[in-house]
Amino acid sequence: MDSIVFLVLRRMRAPLLTLIVVYSIAIVGLVLIPGRDPDGGTWHLSFFHAFYFVSYMSTTIGFGELPRAFSDAQRIWVTLCIYATVISWLYSVGSMIALLQDKALRRAMEERRFAHHVRRIKEDFYLVCGYGQTGSGLVRALTDRNQRAVVLDNNPERIDLLRLEPLREFVPALRADVRRPDNLLLAGLRSPYCAGVLALTSSNEVNLKVALAAKLMHQGVQVVCRADSHDVEANMASFGTDHIYDPFDIFARYLGRAIDSPCLTSLQDWLGRLHGSTLPDPVYPPAEGLWIICGYGRFGKALYGHLAEQGVELIVIEMEPEATGLPPGPLIKGRGTEAVTLEQADIYRAAGLVAGTDNDANNLSIVMTAKQLNPELFTVVRENHLMNDGLFQAVNADILMHPSLIVAQRIQTLLSAPLLMEFVAQAEKEPDSWCCELVSRIIALVEDRPPSLWELSVGTAFGYAAKCLEPSGARPTLEDLLRDPRNRDEPLPAIVLVQRCQGEHWPLPALDRPLCVGDHLLVCGRSEAQGWMQWTLNNPDVLTYVVTGAQPSRGALWRWLKQRLMQQHPGS
Repeated sequence: MDSIVFLVLRRMRAPLLTLIVVYSIAIVGLVLIPGRDPDGGTWHLSFFHAFYFVSYMSTTIGFGELPRAFSDAQRIWVTLCIYATVISWLYSVGSMIALLQDKALRRAMEERRFAHHVRRIKEDFYLVCGYGQTGSGLVRALTDRNQRAVVLDNNPERIDLLRLEPLREFVPALRADVRRPDNLLLAGLRSPYCAGVLALTSSNEVNLKVALAAKLMHQGVQVVCRADSHDVEANMASFGTDHIYDPFDIFARYLGRAIDSPCLTSLQDWLGRLHGSTLPDPVYPPAEGLWIICGYGRFGKALYGHLAEQGVELIVIEMEPEATGLPPGPLIKGRGTEAVTLEQADIYRAAGLVAGTDNDANNLSIVMTAKQLNPELFTVVRENHLMNDGLFQAVNADILMHPSLIVAQRIQTLLSAPLLMEFVAQAEKEPDSWCCELVSRIIALVEDRPPSLWELSVGTAFGYAAKCLEPSGARPTLEDLLRDPRNRDEPLPAIVLVQRCQGEHWPLPALDRPLCVGDHLLVCGRSEAQGWMQWTLNNPDVLTYVVTGAQPSRGALWRWLKQRLMQQHPGS
């Protein structure tokens, strides 16, 4: 607000002084110039009457002479004052219009409105730095779950695009350089409601500065960053960045895991998707045979390292090996878009091919040319820009990799279902047969419906309901929670994937494990089961029924009548 007042006073100083001087001269002149009565007497305007007359005279409306008819001398003075005041007002209005178009003032007013919207947020929100392909997808996912977000981006076109998005929640957004700490503070970094900072720009250095500023100015805030350089990742981790996501390493691990554990990969694909998505078919990349990697940049190097650990035979095609570096194995110099280059890489013998350059047109050309030469080839293609999604869907590759969507999906999973990360970490330690069995259980449970994923917290309402069972010695368990409150003999269509109890995590816990206040559950199943489970946790009568089978009297009147009957017939 101070900057706005300063700008207005600085730009309007000359016009305001001009108006003050012209008005003062006009008023003093009218006071000093005498008027004439019909009988020859003289009179003078008071300062109040002179000020009143000049005030409406300057608008050229003209309400007449006041309080009496003016003399010729007064009319000559009024005529001069009309031109002087009109010119002064034109000058002042022109200066005001120019001021309203001033970029500095408009910027200050925009910042003030933005800060006002941020201060009005009285619930947890996430500060998203960068509204590119990753940030836009993440903001949309957050608002779909009724979570608040604040966006900073230095590209005005992206901010305009955000304001046109039909989001479910209002998202304050500002065009600003996120490297400046004052912009982060303006976006609510130190607000007690700031639940996390998401550094999602395409620059590693910018994300590093955002993470560093967030940890210095709000030490308790959760910081999530995107990075595609191991040096930058190590730097971020050195000062306590909570989560760092490298899309190339993530996908490389994903492809390596898909070779060893296709069921785990299929399960993880579904769990990381949006609510209500169907379970995808498992992907079976060839574990034996030659793999051709086109492009040995950051993505190609990450894939080479993870596939080499699987014992896969590899050959690299790279146009500029002097810039990217030489791979440990064979290298063919070229783009991979020409048939001759692919033939030099022994495309007819290859089992899999990765089109992983940073050029979408080249990647599409590589896959199309390779499939013409070897129709049985397993293809993996990298999509750099979402605007080309229709073309990549048409090329029909076996696996489509988009770096921005990978990061957005992982962060979305982290924010929406934190227990899911623990479950996936535990599932990676199990054999693939364990994951295949779980996938079969989920399919049998939901039948032809899309499964849902949700978290449940066991709160104080459950604690009060459980106390009602203490006289009978019954203790609620997971099995009781999974009973249908309409008929306790029928199970609900749901599976408890994780139970977090007193800091410990239990994947696929046994049904006889007890429920306690403070437990957190990750549940998978049909969406309607969530409401019934919430009802059981929060209603003492329903909990008593699913645990003991007894149906307690409902309502105060029936409980009073039952108590009176017991007093009258104690032995009954």
